[in-house]
Amino acid sequence: MTASNRTLLSWMVREEWRLHSELFGGRRFAGFPLAIGALTALGTALLAATGTGPAAVLGGLHALVALFGLQVGTIGLVGRDALRDVLGDVTLLLFSARTLPLSTKRLLGLFLVKEVLYYSGLFVTPVLAGFGVVAVGRGMAPAAVALAWLTVTLAFALGATASLALAALAARNALAVGVALAAGVVAVVATGTDPVALTPYRLFTDPSVAALVAAVVPSIALGGLGIALFEPTEDDGTDGRHRRLDRLLVAVAPDGLTRRPLLAVARSAGSVWKVLFSMGVLFGVTALVLRQVTAATGIEPGVGIAFGTLLGLGGFTTYSWVTQFGDPREYLRYPVSYDAVFRGALRAYLLLSVGASLLYLAVALLWYPLAEIALGAVVQPLVALYVFGVTAAVSGLSPNELLFDTPRFALFGAALATLATPLVVAALAVRVDPLLVRAVAVAIALVGAVAGLVLTRRAGPRWTSVFRE
Repeated sequence: MTASNRTLLSWMVREEWRLHSELFGGRRFAGFPLAIGALTALGTALLAATGTGPAAVLGGLHALVALFGLQVGTIGLVGRDALRDVLGDVTLLLFSARTLPLSTKRLLGLFLVKEVLYYSGLFVTPVLAGFGVVAVGRGMAPAAVALAWLTVTLAFALGATASLALAALAARNALAVGVALAAGVVAVVATGTDPVALTPYRLFTDPSVAALVAAVVPSIALGGLGIALFEPTEDDGTDGRHRRLDRLLVAVAPDGLTRRPLLAVARSAGSVWKVLFSMGVLFGVTALVLRQVTAATGIEPGVGIAFGTLLGLGGFTTYSWVTQFGDPREYLRYPVSYDAVFRGALRAYLLLSVGASLLYLAVALLWYPLAEIALGAVVQPLVALYVFGVTAAVSGLSPNELLFDTPRFALFGAALATLATPLVVAALAVRVDPLLVRAVAVAIALVGAVAGLVLTRRAGPRWTSVFRE
């Protein structure tokens, strides 16, 4: 790497840190990795108590960190419009090619390197530290934990580069991307190819030169493809496709406070397709985790409970998109209450998150029994309601800003774990008494949904008071 590239890379890292520390508070944000590590250690210990060994937990961590990489890499889907709404009128180094004598491709390449370096320190290292404390105590060698850090970091890189490549391809021909992805899934299923063999997790389970190549080369190839094809755009939402989508959303939305967030998402870069994309990734990750748990423990988890729980938890991303376009204080100028604003956001959130989840659950019928998928279709909306209520109570209409505040993030994570942990345990223990465990899981999810509705009702008065003060 040349001296100029090293300098630019260091500026990007500092820019990222300053951006986060200014938004979320320097000292409070500095505690974010500690909260991540503590939550991971707690989750690993709780799963160990159910008989889930460190190897199975590590398989899930690879999948979840790859999903996080996909979310981080969606800069091509989120676009400059979202950055402007969240940050104001700012220009990041990534978008400075029009005003500085720098190549867009060079900036994108350094951006990917920066993401891997920055988030490996901020996120991956604390995750593996929390996991390692419990895993070493249960007999895993420290060298194995160190190897896991490398492979999980490579999983993050794979997710980030894959997301950029998909965004670049989708900008040119979204239909072709969908067809290619479907063809890829069919090819893997038809040939009996083990998907894990195509991921960095293979390097952990079978360390070898071939596994190292398989772990590194796809990220390099996808990153190169994304950099070569990516074209930053300014989408004003006025083309024919957006107008047709606008009419459809106006038809299904019952009132203006529901239509507003729906139209904001639809007119943003990536449109509603980014909701389908994120839910599709989570669906694939869930299927992979279920497969790894079965392979590592011999236990067949409850598919319906697992899909319903994880797709419901994935609604947080949809909440962020529904609420990110606009200043929460602007509603003080209008003759509407925050109660009504949150109710409208809830309806938009459910239309998008539950609709996308049901679509993927319908696809899951190709592999899983109808009874299991029906159970997932019951659990998912209930969990999604709980996620909405918790997020509304903790972060209001600014989840992207407030959830990187360490105390709020710790509270948010603990609240989600309160519901997710018993549901995950139920999914793992379903063979003990299938009928009873499934009934208990639905009851737990129903209690969560009621709690979510109560929190949503209280969010309006709470944030009205905060903003008026």
